[in-house]
Amino acid sequence: MNLRLATRRRTRIVLGVLAAFLIVAAVDGAHWWRQQRWNRLIESGRLGSASPAEAKDLPPEARFARAAAQAASGSDDVALESYRLLQGDTPLGQSARVNSGNALLRQAIKIRAGNQPGQAIPLIELAKETYREVLRDDPMQWDARYNLERAQRLLPDPDESDAAAAEAPRNAERAATTMRGVSPGLP
Repeated sequence: MNLRLATRRRTRIVLGVLAAFLIVAAVDGAHWWRQQRWNRLIESGRLGSASPAEAKDLPPEARFARAAAQAASGSDDVALESYRLLQGDTPLGQSARVNSGNALLRQAIKIRAGNQPGQAIPLIELAKETYREVLRDDPMQWDARYNLERAQRLLPDPDESDAAAAEAPRNAERAATTMRGVSPGLP
């Protein structure tokens, strides 16, 4: 009798473990299938044409791929808005910030090649600030570092030392005459 109870108990335990394993495998399989479906949509390029209402239901990785597809097609304004919605503190958000800076820099280069190159200055400054934000959070972000250097070549930051040297000290002529114990330079 004891042997039968022990065998039943072992059988129940094995069946319970097997059922738990099957449930975990089914959940993992469903997750894998969903990821594969998203990957096929991304590869086919059909994700970039999704409406904004449909895009809200997409996972963040798919929205990132959608924004990249929009940027690749030349829709930098739409891509910037899509990237803006992803800019959290996650690594994906950091990549979205870098890509936002890239889109701003592309727009600036297009405008700079046109007939009003001065309108590119604010876009270049925004791109540089975006890259600096990324580098503040992660100094080892080499893409942002490289692109910041490229933006600096397009529009260098003004040197603070030049601005200070150009400005004459206040009351410079009076300073020597009002100081005590200083000879005015006569023999």
